[in-house]
Amino acid sequence: MQISMPALLSQLLLGLVNGSFYAILSLGLAVIFGLLNVINFAHGALFMLGAVLAWMAMNYFEINYWVMLLAAPLIIGLLGVVIERLLLRWIYKLDHLYGLLLTLGLTLLIEGILRSAYGVSGLAYDAPDQLASATDLGFMVLPNYRAWVVLASLVVCFATWFVIEKTRIGAYLRAGTENPRLVEAFGVNVPLMITLTYGFGVALAAFAGVLAAPVIQVSPLMGQNLIIVVFAVVVIGGMGSIMGAILTGLGLGVIEGLTKVFYPEASSTVVFVIMAIVLLIRPAGLFGKEK
Repeated sequence: MQISMPALLSQLLLGLVNGSFYAILSLGLAVIFGLLNVINFAHGALFMLGAVLAWMAMNYFEINYWVMLLAAPLIIGLLGVVIERLLLRWIYKLDHLYGLLLTLGLTLLIEGILRSAYGVSGLAYDAPDQLASATDLGFMVLPNYRAWVVLASLVVCFATWFVIEKTRIGAYLRAGTENPRLVEAFGVNVPLMITLTYGFGVALAAFAGVLAAPVIQVSPLMGQNLIIVVFAVVVIGGMGSIMGAILTGLGLGVIEGLTKVFYPEASSTVVFVIMAIVLLIRPAGLFGKEK
């Protein structure tokens, strides 16, 4: 089977775009699990909610994409603060299963409300005019919006990694989950820090949702199509590993894109095959810490 170079590069770009969504979503999951020890199954629903908010703002209030790229994560982040304060704070000391079941229930609630309001058919959301065209690179035509998605995702992902791993704020976050009493002795409000951490994690999901809105048709079910793959990405990278979530998300997106070129039938399962192999060889994940 002969594949032309433009077709191969186009599929690689598509894989990198999908990998960018995987990276941001798995990063949010890794932040929440690594620092709060909660398996946040509602992540896909909050990703979808970010896209729906952008669509509603455009169609009902004529608020453009750029405003919602900042506003949607703030709104969903505040919603995350409410969820953490009212619900999650009561289950931190319980088994992981309770957090998974609680956030699964939230997912079903959010999706059910939006399905009754908008149905399950996709809602079109156009890319901003500034990024609607494409650039001819000679060897391929590069859609400007897809290039923007990759660039924005990389900036947000590595900025998050830097804050958590290389700054004092990140050190307090990590220490607060391991020894909260010691951190509180230094005058740090650990419960507030945990609340804001969850809010930030779900804000990342909403940011990815707004980025995805012009690429994936906005639908109450759009989070379902990604969240299972994103959980696999987190497991492969290592539960709670920030850099593992970023690199694994991007890498698996590219592998998935190449699989669609050379063996399309396996494209929907290749991530799970890789997950099975990784778990057999290294149960903690590629970047996870062995206990």
